Amino acid sequence: MTALTPSIRATGLLLLAATTSAAVQAQQKLVPAHSTIGFVSKQMGVPVEGRFKKFDAQIAFDPAKPQAGKIAFTVDIASATLGSPEPDAELPKAEWFNTAKFPQASFQSGSIKALGGGKFEVAGKLAIKGASQDAVIPVTLTATGATTVATGSFTLKRLAYKIGEKEWADTSMVADDVQVTFKLALTGVGKF
Repeated sequence: MTALTPSIRATGLLLLAATTSAAVQAQQKLVPAHSTIGFVSKQMGVPVEGRFKKFDAQIAFDPAKPQAGKIAFTVDIASATLGSPEPDAELPKAEWFNTAKFPQASFQSGSIKALGGGKFEVAGKLAIKGASQDAVIPVTLTATGATTVATGSFTLKRLAYKIGEKEWADTSMVADDVQVTFKLALTGVGKF
């Protein structure tokens, strides 16, 4: 029996550490009211700006151990807006986002790498409109009091996700590159 005591003690310590870590990670929350996800595409060479109004994230991230972190992000695609009723009415249609069939886009991290100075590289799968592609997203963290702000931008190829089909697949009309920008307010992130 005494031979099992160190093993039981070690198991207890591991469970305590896992529970403590999970409790800290469970406190990490997205603050949607102070967060934005925007996008810029070009239509006939003219920048067209839009944003998503509804999104959520599940975050388990310790800046001291970024490689152990996990980030899952969902975007309500029907919340996309270009700021005008006419184009906004087109976005949910099958040629664009097809929100009836694909109501959400998602990102699931596979790895998180620290680059130093509050900068990180998050690699994972970005899924939009039934298509999933590898994505590497640069993220910069800045802290203000109890809130941490994650900012970054990346370019995606809209045609890889079947966004803008049929006549809208013509890249002379709508460019293939779409710049995605984000500012995410988070609470519960540790020091970095």
